[in-house]
Amino acid sequence: MSVNEKKRGRPSGKGSQLSQASIIEQAKNLMQVEGKIPSIRKLSAALNVDAMAIYHYFKNKEALLEAITVSLVTDIYEPKTNAQWQVELEHLCHSYLCLLAQYTGLLETLLSMKSTGPAHVFIDRFNLIIEPLALSDSMQENAIGLLVDYLHGFALAMKCSDGALTIDMCQGALALYCRGIASESVNR
Repeated sequence: MSVNEKKRGRPSGKGSQLSQASIIEQAKNLMQVEGKIPSIRKLSAALNVDAMAIYHYFKNKEALLEAITVSLVTDIYEPKTNAQWQVELEHLCHSYLCLLAQYTGLLETLLSMKSTGPAHVFIDRFNLIIEPLALSDSMQENAIGLLVDYLHGFALAMKCSDGALTIDMCQGALALYCRGIASESVNR
Protein backbone atom coordinates (compact mmCIF):
# COMPACT_ATOMS: atom_id res chain seq x y z
CA MET A 1 0.00 0.00 0.00
CA SER A 2 1.45 3.37 -0.94
CA VAL A 3 1.55 6.27 1.51
CA ASN A 4 -1.16 8.19 -0.35
CA GLU A 5 -3.71 5.36 -0.40
CA LYS A 6 -6.69 5.57 1.91
CA LYS A 7 -6.91 2.99 4.65
CA ARG A 8 -9.98 0.89 4.01
CA GLY A 9 -12.40 -0.63 6.47
CA ARG A 10 -12.37 -0.36 10.22
CA PRO A 11 -9.60 1.57 12.01
CA SER A 12 -6.66 -0.59 13.01
CA GLY A 13 -6.78 -0.58 16.80
CA LYS A 14 -4.02 0.98 18.91
CA GLY A 15 -1.96 2.50 16.11
CA SER A 16 -4.92 4.30 14.54
CA GLN A 17 -4.96 8.09 14.62
CA LEU A 18 -8.68 8.05 13.91
CA SER A 19 -11.05 8.71 16.79
CA GLN A 20 -14.35 10.46 17.43
CA ALA A 21 -12.42 13.52 18.58
CA SER A 22 -10.16 13.61 15.50
CA ILE A 23 -13.15 13.21 13.17
CA ILE A 24 -15.03 16.04 14.91
CA GLU A 25 -11.99 18.33 14.88
CA GLN A 26 -11.37 17.72 11.18
CA ALA A 27 -15.05 18.36 10.43
CA LYS A 28 -14.90 21.64 12.39
CA ASN A 29 -11.79 22.70 10.45
CA LEU A 30 -13.45 21.92 7.12
CA MET A 31 -16.62 23.67 8.21
CA GLN A 32 -14.72 26.82 9.09
CA VAL A 33 -13.09 26.87 5.64
CA GLU A 34 -16.12 25.82 3.58
CA GLY A 35 -18.90 27.42 5.62
CA LYS A 36 -20.91 24.21 5.85
CA ILE A 37 -20.81 20.76 7.37
CA PRO A 38 -18.58 18.65 5.12
CA SER A 39 -19.87 15.56 3.39
CA ILE A 40 -18.72 12.17 4.70
CA ARG A 41 -16.75 11.76 1.49
CA LYS A 42 -14.92 15.09 1.89
CA LEU A 43 -14.29 14.39 5.58
CA SER A 44 -12.92 10.93 4.91
CA ALA A 45 -10.64 12.31 2.17
CA ALA A 46 -9.27 14.95 4.56
CA LEU A 47 -8.65 12.25 7.16
CA ASN A 48 -7.19 9.91 4.53
CA VAL A 49 -9.52 7.07 5.46
CA ASP A 50 -12.33 5.19 3.78
CA ALA A 51 -15.75 6.75 4.41
CA MET A 52 -16.88 3.56 6.17
CA ALA A 53 -14.22 4.10 8.85
CA ILE A 54 -16.15 7.18 10.03
CA TYR A 55 -19.26 5.03 10.48
CA HIS A 56 -17.25 2.90 12.91
CA TYR A 57 -17.39 5.90 15.29
CA PHE A 58 -20.79 7.36 14.36
CA LYS A 59 -23.83 5.20 13.60
CA ASN A 60 -25.06 7.56 10.85
CA LYS A 61 -24.62 11.03 9.39
CA GLU A 62 -27.15 12.53 11.82
CA ALA A 63 -25.13 11.26 14.80
CA LEU A 64 -21.99 12.80 13.33
CA LEU A 65 -23.82 16.07 12.64
CA GLU A 66 -25.07 16.22 16.22
CA ALA A 67 -21.59 15.49 17.61
CA ILE A 68 -20.05 18.24 15.47
CA THR A 69 -22.65 20.86 16.36
CA VAL A 70 -22.69 19.97 20.06
CA SER A 71 -18.89 20.25 20.06
CA LEU A 72 -19.12 23.69 18.46
CA VAL A 73 -21.85 24.99 20.76
CA THR A 74 -20.06 23.60 23.82
CA ASP A 75 -17.27 26.08 23.06
CA ILE A 76 -19.52 29.07 23.85
CA TYR A 77 -19.21 31.02 27.08
CA GLU A 78 -19.56 29.01 30.28
CA PRO A 79 -21.42 31.23 32.79
CA LYS A 80 -20.07 31.85 36.25
CA THR A 81 -22.38 31.28 39.17
CA ASN A 82 -22.86 34.11 41.65
CA ALA A 83 -22.09 36.72 39.00
CA GLN A 84 -24.34 39.52 37.76
CA TRP A 85 -26.83 37.72 35.54
CA GLN A 86 -27.13 40.53 32.95
CA VAL A 87 -23.36 40.54 32.35
CA GLU A 88 -23.31 36.74 32.13
CA LEU A 89 -26.19 36.75 29.64
CA GLU A 90 -24.43 39.35 27.51
CA HIS A 91 -21.25 37.22 27.50
CA LEU A 92 -23.24 34.13 26.52
CA CYS A 93 -25.03 35.95 23.68
CA HIS A 94 -21.85 37.55 22.35
CA SER A 95 -20.06 34.22 22.46
CA TYR A 96 -22.89 32.52 20.58
CA LEU A 97 -22.97 35.25 17.92
CA CYS A 98 -19.18 34.98 17.52
CA LEU A 99 -19.54 31.23 17.00
CA LEU A 100 -22.25 31.73 14.38
CA ALA A 101 -20.09 34.34 12.62
CA GLN A 102 -16.99 32.12 12.70
CA TYR A 103 -18.82 29.09 11.28
CA THR A 104 -20.99 30.70 8.62
CA GLY A 105 -23.03 27.60 7.83
CA LEU A 106 -23.70 26.69 11.45
CA LEU A 107 -26.94 28.67 11.80
CA GLU A 108 -28.53 26.98 8.80
CA THR A 109 -27.30 23.62 10.05
CA LEU A 110 -28.74 24.17 13.54
CA LEU A 111 -32.08 25.31 12.17
CA SER A 112 -32.39 22.30 9.87
CA MET A 113 -31.41 19.65 12.45
CA LYS A 114 -33.89 17.24 13.96
CA SER A 115 -31.68 16.74 17.01
CA THR A 116 -31.92 19.15 19.92
CA GLY A 117 -28.53 18.36 21.51
CA PRO A 118 -26.85 21.65 20.53
CA ALA A 119 -29.88 23.66 21.67
CA HIS A 120 -29.77 22.03 25.09
CA VAL A 121 -26.20 23.26 25.63
CA PHE A 122 -27.33 26.87 25.12
CA ILE A 123 -30.57 26.38 27.08
CA ASP A 124 -28.75 24.86 30.07
CA ARG A 125 -26.36 27.82 30.18
CA PHE A 126 -29.20 30.30 29.79
CA ASN A 127 -31.15 28.65 32.62
CA LEU A 128 -28.11 28.77 34.89
CA ILE A 129 -27.74 32.50 34.24
CA ILE A 130 -31.37 33.44 34.85
CA GLU A 131 -31.88 31.13 37.81
CA PRO A 132 -31.73 34.05 40.30
CA LEU A 133 -34.79 35.59 38.60
CA ALA A 134 -36.98 32.62 39.59
CA LEU A 135 -39.14 32.96 36.48
CA SER A 136 -42.09 30.64 36.00
CA ASP A 137 -41.54 27.74 33.63
CA SER A 138 -43.70 29.33 30.93
CA MET A 139 -41.96 32.71 31.30
CA GLN A 140 -38.56 31.00 31.15
CA GLU A 141 -39.62 29.17 27.98
CA ASN A 142 -40.85 32.41 26.43
CA ALA A 143 -37.65 34.20 27.44
CA ILE A 144 -35.37 31.62 25.81
CA GLY A 145 -37.54 31.49 22.69
CA LEU A 146 -37.47 35.27 22.26
CA LEU A 147 -33.72 35.48 22.90
CA VAL A 148 -32.79 32.67 20.51
CA ASP A 149 -35.04 34.06 17.77
CA TYR A 150 -33.42 37.47 18.20
CA LEU A 151 -29.87 36.04 18.18
CA HIS A 152 -30.54 33.94 15.08
CA GLY A 153 -32.09 36.92 13.29
CA PHE A 154 -29.17 39.13 14.30
CA ALA A 155 -26.66 36.50 13.11
CA LEU A 156 -28.43 36.28 9.76
CA ALA A 157 -28.48 40.09 9.46
CA MET A 158 -24.74 40.20 10.25
CA LYS A 159 -24.09 37.62 7.56
CA CYS A 160 -26.01 39.68 5.00
CA SER A 161 -24.58 43.07 6.01
CA ASP A 162 -21.03 42.62 4.65
CA GLY A 163 -19.51 43.85 7.90
CA ALA A 164 -21.80 46.86 8.40
CA LEU A 165 -23.44 45.12 11.38
CA THR A 166 -21.21 43.99 14.25
CA ILE A 167 -21.85 41.89 17.33
CA ASP A 168 -21.47 44.91 19.61
CA MET A 169 -24.51 46.47 17.95
CA CYS A 170 -26.82 44.00 19.69
CA GLN A 171 -26.00 45.48 23.10
CA GLY A 172 -28.95 47.89 23.23
CA ALA A 173 -31.49 45.22 22.35
CA LEU A 174 -29.97 42.83 24.91
CA ALA A 175 -30.17 45.53 27.59
CA LEU A 176 -33.85 46.08 26.75
CA TYR A 177 -34.43 42.31 26.84
CA CYS A 178 -32.75 42.07 30.27
CA ARG A 179 -34.92 44.89 31.64
CA GLY A 180 -38.00 43.08 30.37
CA ILE A 181 -37.27 39.73 31.99
CA ALA A 182 -36.05 41.45 35.17
CA SER A 183 -39.37 43.28 35.47
CA GLU A 184 -41.20 39.97 34.95
CA SER A 185 -39.23 38.57 37.86
CA VAL A 186 -40.20 41.50 40.10
CA ASN A 187 -43.87 41.26 39.08
CA ARG A 188 -44.06 37.61 40.09
